[in-house]
Amino acid sequence: MSLIGQPVSRVDGRAKVTGGAQYAAEFDVRGLVHAALVTSTMPHGSILTMDTAAAEKADGVLAVITHLNADRLPYRRMKERPAVDPPSGEALRVFQDADVVFSGQPIGVVVAQTVEDARHAARLVRVTYNEAAEKTTFDSARAAAPSEATAEDGEPGETRRGHAVRALDEAEVRVDATYVHPREHHNAIEMHATIAAWDGDRLTLWDKTQWVGNTRAVIAHVFGLPEDHVRVLSPFVGGAFGSALRAWPHVTVAALAARRVGRPVRIELSRRECYTSIGFRPHTEQRVALGARRDGRLTAAIAEVAAQTSTYEEHAEETINAARTTYACPNVLTRYRFVRMHTNTPTSMRAPGHVSGAFALECAMDELAVQLGMDPMQLRILNHADRNEADDLPWSSKELLACYRTAAERFGWGERSWQPRALRDGGTLIGHGMATAIYPAHRSAASASATLFADGTALVRTAASDMGPGTYTAMTQVAADALDLPLQRVRFELGDTDMPKAPVHGGSMTMASVGCAVRAACETVRGELGADGAAYAEALRRRGLDHIEASADAEPGDESERFSSYAFGAVFVEVRIDPDLGMIRVPRIIGAYDVGCVVNPKIARSQCIGGMVGGLGMALLERADWDARFGRVMNGNLAEYLVPVHADVGELEALFVPSDDRRFNPLGVKGLAEIAICGVAPAIANAVHHATGRRVRELPITLEKLLA
Repeated sequence: MSLIGQPVSRVDGRAKVTGGAQYAAEFDVRGLVHAALVTSTMPHGSILTMDTAAAEKADGVLAVITHLNADRLPYRRMKERPAVDPPSGEALRVFQDADVVFSGQPIGVVVAQTVEDARHAARLVRVTYNEAAEKTTFDSARAAAPSEATAEDGEPGETRRGHAVRALDEAEVRVDATYVHPREHHNAIEMHATIAAWDGDRLTLWDKTQWVGNTRAVIAHVFGLPEDHVRVLSPFVGGAFGSALRAWPHVTVAALAARRVGRPVRIELSRRECYTSIGFRPHTEQRVALGARRDGRLTAAIAEVAAQTSTYEEHAEETINAARTTYACPNVLTRYRFVRMHTNTPTSMRAPGHVSGAFALECAMDELAVQLGMDPMQLRILNHADRNEADDLPWSSKELLACYRTAAERFGWGERSWQPRALRDGGTLIGHGMATAIYPAHRSAASASATLFADGTALVRTAASDMGPGTYTAMTQVAADALDLPLQRVRFELGDTDMPKAPVHGGSMTMASVGCAVRAACETVRGELGADGAAYAEALRRRGLDHIEASADAEPGDESERFSSYAFGAVFVEVRIDPDLGMIRVPRIIGAYDVGCVVNPKIARSQCIGGMVGGLGMALLERADWDARFGRVMNGNLAEYLVPVHADVGELEALFVPSDDRRFNPLGVKGLAEIAICGVAPAIANAVHHATGRRVRELPITLEKLLA
């Protein structure tokens, strides 16, 4: 029986629950010392003075490094910017000058014998500034001539199909509204941390990263080293959601400090520092206008996005993609504009751009359904896109209609009353809402190696990552299936730049990319040995070998030129609301998904319910409270930045419709992690409207917005 499709428990589960799994900050490196950052306390200007005398005299301090005494680093130009970095602008050059461009910017580091000594001494550094005019509010920054963006997929900041403005003016029914998605932060349980150790001119980094190859490339660029002089290890990542895609300034700081003191240096960001030293989901404001005939057919769609970025880099997202691709519509206009603020640069956060765009579009579709007096699901089915009209390509596969039917039947959607405030349980208002979810399926080149041993076991290796979705487990299944070996006879290793190259562990591309390489490597070594699973040991003995190894590469062909590949889903939600207190509860969320071949339904379900919880937090809880006076997030902690806990979560159910996309890749898989969060927030917002009759267009939906 094939191991593909089996609900195998996590092969790394025992290591994680017994403490055997080592994360970046946990490696015991001989002679290790510790570092703590000194950060700016104002958003824009330059440093006038830095008094480090008290810090240098503090107990256990080995060095205090600032722009006044730091090594001048080469910051060698890279031939190509990393795919996870903004396409334009320039990353911070750590301690290379006195400029300050956001509050919380690293401006110094203290190295000491203990973490406590380092943090204490960092607080003793005294800084004075020459403050400059700052842009710390979204509205004032937007008024300062926002500029056109180029989104991550290379699409221009403005796209047109047909004549959207004219079609909207002529539409029989129109919706035109603005939707606000606030700044959000990743808040993974594992803090960002790096250990740096030099051996001559060779550097080893133990780093929390979703892409060891990128960390190696960036740090080699910063220090002017050949890439093969930098080794990066990251065998386990304790959650990231996109926050560990880039090599953030603290990685450079660790390497810089380790070279200065001649000892391995460990730096671990505090929870509050994770609100300024790594990225975040940007504040986004979207105007969505839809025009339709009275029968519900869309005739026009306009999406205009204004999104936050920093003043030194241009982080753009695919927010406009939802309006361009989700539904059939002959006339579409999209615009994406930067709002440059004195803040650190945003970064990808689960389903970057797509989840924000889906919130606005799917709420607008619900508003249109209300105006038309139509079932919101039927409106979506009526406007189902039979091909990707934005790229004028057929889908490589699409089972969205099956997603609607499956989830709606499970939810009991047909039994709902359409009138707001009509459903009650005693004094509690009940609301039902739904939304479409789509996310592009990505694939990149990847490599893997497979080794068969005379004892009948196998080792498969690739420089991928596992931040929690189950990479270790799913890749072990793919390898064992290809090798015709029992699961327990296969060991899979990842997270080391000494292993075959793998792409970024993000964008829901790992299984489609690395999985194909793993299968190819296993098939190659099996072919070279010319034997099947049970006969491996005997075949090796006949050849006088104790092992045989083979490597393989897997990369996309021309399928992206012939087809458009996406994952799809339909999300249905029930809310219960106390009309007097405005308190919202979500007793159930049901999602049906088309994600291609499901390698492991157990960990796939885990991914989906995790995405649902993330979407629930987005809809009802998460928001960075911004203090414009200081350019800082005020609630930079888990006491005041609210995320869902078990008491907030009701029944979560993930269903997978039959699908197998061999046009996209040989395994037939599509991405899963991102699609699971898309559609959840708008489904909740739509359910809130159904329950209360109140349309909330700014997230999160808090009780004061319902009671105002």
